[in-house]
Amino acid sequence: MRILLSNDDGILAKGLGVLEQACLPLGELSVVAPDREQSATSHSLTLHHPLRPVQLGARRWQVDGTPTDCVMLACEALLDARPDYVISGINHGPNMGEDVLYSGTVAAAMEGLALGIPSIAVSFAGSVLRADALLETQVDVLRDLLKHLMSLTSFPRETLLNVNLPNVAGDQIKGVRLTRLGRRVFSDSITKMKDPWGREILWIGGGSVAWSGPEDSDFRAVHDGFISVTPLHLDLTHRDVLDTATDWWRPL
Repeated sequence: MRILLSNDDGILAKGLGVLEQACLPLGELSVVAPDREQSATSHSLTLHHPLRPVQLGARRWQVDGTPTDCVMLACEALLDARPDYVISGINHGPNMGEDVLYSGTVAAAMEGLALGIPSIAVSFAGSVLRADALLETQVDVLRDLLKHLMSLTSFPRETLLNVNLPNVAGDQIKGVRLTRLGRRVFSDSITKMKDPWGREILWIGGGSVAWSGPEDSDFRAVHDGFISVTPLHLDLTHRDVLDTATDWWRPL
């Protein structure tokens, strides 16, 4: 089985190394990842300058572009054969709720899905500082989960699986829950400051976050010590509105 690994934290990220450890017994690995951090780049492509893949070893490249660039180049130009699976991660921080709209980690898996390849995104749903200490302890649990997911004869078509690992050691993980996206609200996430010349600048980031959602939402699962697995797909159509929108739509 051929597996393509990518991420948005960059080729040197701890999470990518742990993902490699987890996937090594599962198939032939290829790694194509950004040469630097590309967090929150979402599903963006580099269109205004050429990309320069640099081969670092057998089936291993760094790319001066986005996670989406990496998966596209891997599948269309760099690899001898298309992968059977694309796995993106492990992200240093959660990708739950609306995070999936911004996440480069999820976007890499989404690009695999767009290319017709079953795809999985993996994130660590805890603080970035805790990721280095805990990810190594979760290798065996993650390997078993990925092996199970990739063995499914009914792997969902046109769907990626968004996995969030809880902020606990591997031997404290309680199990796996199939979840839906929760909701999150950031507060005070824009900081005003001045540059060295006294001009006002605005910095996005920081602040606090509040989560909400039903019992089967992703954030509740990881809060309770479970791995969250959320199926996502490309079709953003709001079907309930489409089926019931009779009062504001009429044929021309």
